[in-house]
Amino acid sequence: MKKLLCLLLGGLAGAAQAQMPRMDLTIGFYRIETEVAADLKNRMQGLMGRRALAPQQGMLFVFPEVARHCMWMKNTFLPLSVAFLDEDGKIINIEDMQPETLDSHCAAKPARFALEMNQGWFAGKGIKPGSRLAGLGKVPPPQ
Repeated sequence: MKKLLCLLLGGLAGAAQAQMPRMDLTIGFYRIETEVAADLKNRMQGLMGRRALAPQQGMLFVFPEVARHCMWMKNTFLPLSVAFLDEDGKIINIEDMQPETLDSHCAAKPARFALEMNQGWFAGKGIKPGSRLAGLGKVPPPQ
């Protein structure tokens, strides 16, 4: 019974993740395959429950308003780095986040987007605040 419940819940999580739009974005020479969390349900789900994320994959959070947004890692099993971005896609700040914690990681100033990648991805590529993410013009509007 417990195994069946786990399979059902896993299937539901996979179905929810499959509904998120996907698109390619670039930063410098690097292509990022992103899932786009543009509505409240998907922003709340984020990468919770995931056990793996390919090196070139990430999740872009599209917020309905420019504000000092914060992220946390409840029920998220992967160590992640989050880059907060302004409306033009310029990185404001990057924060490392530890799995399954409730610590808040916030934008240093008002942000429109947040991009989560595997922890260390930005540092490993030499991407720092001031770098610009390209391709945001095609992102679905927030809901």
